[in-house]
Amino acid sequence: MSFEAWTIFALFWLVFVTTPGPNAVNCIQSGMALGFLRALPAVAAILCQASLFLTLSAFGITALLAASPATFLVLKYAGAGFLVYLGLRAVLFARRPIRADKHRGHALFLRAFLIATINPKSVAGYFAAFSQFVDLSTPIATQMWVIVPTALTLTTLSYCTYTALGAGLGKLALGVVFNAWFRRFMGLCFIAYGLALGATSGRA
Repeated sequence: MSFEAWTIFALFWLVFVTTPGPNAVNCIQSGMALGFLRALPAVAAILCQASLFLTLSAFGITALLAASPATFLVLKYAGAGFLVYLGLRAVLFARRPIRADKHRGHALFLRAFLIATINPKSVAGYFAAFSQFVDLSTPIATQMWVIVPTALTLTTLSYCTYTALGAGLGKLALGVVFNAWFRRFMGLCFIAYGLALGATSGRA
């Protein structure tokens, strides 16, 4: 991969991971509820999902998924339903005190991994990255040594920033009313993302 191609890829990936979406909302929620350090398993889950999808993209699996309308529809509606479910829970239970013990470790990791993985837009994004920036005349393994560190570094910086933003909001201690309002707003964001995902036609 030439320096010019790497620059274009890095810019594409920066936009891809910094555009607010379900992952960003989840990181803000987790940071606000648990603080920065306790919320880091959510970032680790996103990185695991990114590593998995980068590997699958390298082997062409995401291309097969993107080319299969039936599989893509199943993923799309499952992802939409999951996001709406999370949003409704956040709205309905916004006034309940947050129990940190229920949102630590593997539970937080699994939730974040599912949010990151079940969205078929991720498939489309990774497929777009590889279809546009990978040179088929060069061994893919050689290019992965450049692509993977770049993608994971930018992903880490982006979602750590969102988590820090949530943690900062949590430290403001603006009271129970604001906390409940903000949790409802985050829940509505999940619902909006889920409905938008389910309403899109074709392959995102």
